[in-house]
Amino acid sequence: MVAAADIEGLAEHVQRWTWLAGKMQQMMMEFLAKEATDGVVLGPDPLGLVETWSKMATAAMTDPARLAQLQSDYWRDAMTLWQAFATPGEVQPPKLPADKRFKGQAWSEMPAFDFLKSSYLLASQYILQLVGGLDGLEDKERQKAIFYTRQFIDALSPSNYVLTNPEVLKATVESKGENLLKGTQHLLDDLQRGRMTMTDEKAFEVGRNVAVTPGKVVFENRMFQLIQYSPSTANVYETPLLIFPPWINKFYILDLTPEKSFIRWAVAQGLTVFVVSWKNADESIADATTATYIEEGFTTAIDAVLKGLGVKSTHTIGYCVAGTTLAMTLAFLAARGEAEKVKTATFFTAQVDFSECGELGVFVDEDHLKAVKELSESKGYLDGRYMATTFNMLRANDLIWNYVVNNYLLGKDYFPFDLLYWNSDATNVPAKWHAEYLEGLYRDNRMIKPGAIVIDGTPIDLTKVDTPVYIQGGKEDHIAPARSSYKLTQHFAGPVRFVLAGSGHIAGVVNPPDAKKYQHWTNDTLPERFEDFAATATEHPGSWWPDWIKWLTAQSGKEVPARTPGKGAKGGALKVIEDAPGRYVRERVG
Repeated sequence: MVAAADIEGLAEHVQRWTWLAGKMQQMMMEFLAKEATDGVVLGPDPLGLVETWSKMATAAMTDPARLAQLQSDYWRDAMTLWQAFATPGEVQPPKLPADKRFKGQAWSEMPAFDFLKSSYLLASQYILQLVGGLDGLEDKERQKAIFYTRQFIDALSPSNYVLTNPEVLKATVESKGENLLKGTQHLLDDLQRGRMTMTDEKAFEVGRNVAVTPGKVVFENRMFQLIQYSPSTANVYETPLLIFPPWINKFYILDLTPEKSFIRWAVAQGLTVFVVSWKNADESIADATTATYIEEGFTTAIDAVLKGLGVKSTHTIGYCVAGTTLAMTLAFLAARGEAEKVKTATFFTAQVDFSECGELGVFVDEDHLKAVKELSESKGYLDGRYMATTFNMLRANDLIWNYVVNNYLLGKDYFPFDLLYWNSDATNVPAKWHAEYLEGLYRDNRMIKPGAIVIDGTPIDLTKVDTPVYIQGGKEDHIAPARSSYKLTQHFAGPVRFVLAGSGHIAGVVNPPDAKKYQHWTNDTLPERFEDFAATATEHPGSWWPDWIKWLTAQSGKEVPARTPGKGAKGGALKVIEDAPGRYVRERVG
């Protein structure tokens, strides 16, 4: 006999599922209505994948012997795999790569799921081998084919589905479906906000527990706010430091928690630190181009610091796209006889030569460029959520499917993580600037061609830059590959130091010495090829920050009394507007 409590529990579940189904239908209708009113119609194949698949098929058929051999090898290994599971201990299964998606014990303990996992990995291996070795495709077309093949393979992983993931099935049985109910609610919430939730966003607040290094906003215009940080030493070096973070993200990647803050650490080294906090693009800066960022951003900020402190030059840092634009700014100043305004330039994971730009190059063919323009032309800016999705696709298993499983299938509570909070804090970018960047740099690689880029009548020529330069690249960087960052060493006329940091685009930069993580490599010579640099470089444990500060302070002049924000040179341009981190960084997308 069924207990009354069981009947009540079942009724409650049915009621909740009914409510969720209705809510999902309502939200999907609202979502579709919103998309319709936005007027964005991309067409049936906005990324040109049909043409890519067609070229892949044609290329495969031009070498039937290779295709037949791969098929034969695959079926041989598939049969061996089947025999290994059918007769345990008698046949050795094919060697397959370890994959953290299947690290749970259930994937190995249960034969059916172990076989499913192994079959998937085996098929994936052969498919990627087939696509990667196709002749008759141009390099960019092959890169696109490999990238999207990997996206489909990742999406089809058995770990991503309820009935083929033993951990999800177990959680569903144990919780009587509560995990799926909770996961569905997570999905509804994410549909409403237009992006996937990666962390407990309520656990963080800009200015409360991230971006908390003390300072003041001392200058602002329509493009940026300038933050001057309060000193933590009695004396400081005469030459200040001005940091230009990328505007495709928020600046506080360099000022996360106090323990991870590069800004706080730099202040503690006796530097007067300024940071540019960029405006989150909206209609007010829809006209912004590369020239706008240089003239209303970089040179304006440099002049504000120099005039405000009464100094002749400043150190600079440019991170990612801001590093690329800093290089243009150096050439712009050099051409105008103002190179002395910048004492040194440091580049964090930046590129100027885009001939080996990595997987982001997939997104600069004509189909992608047309789609991006159509997505942004009505408002004058590209919604930051589109760009965030693009970057997440570069590491889809970690930054997309991992959260599909944890959030939607397992229904887990969000884990608070400051780095993921920052990663989710997307920024819009001006459409005109974005088109210039993708077409002029990623597609046409104009920056390394003297005079191919002209800013306000001034030709850009990197070979005229003799400013001392420090370049940091990330060994595992998937956005600005180390090989590409290293190319900066070949385009400047002045002294250059290159340091290769362990890890990638973020962790390779944000690696405080106290963490004692990773390593870095230095080399007193700069061969033309990155491979030669790496082969002869000396490895050092831990962070590269001490190497950089030693290089920087040797060029920082005498010590002077510490400078209080807003109290610079007499008649200076710096006035306290508000407390750091300011208003601009608090503007959120969606």
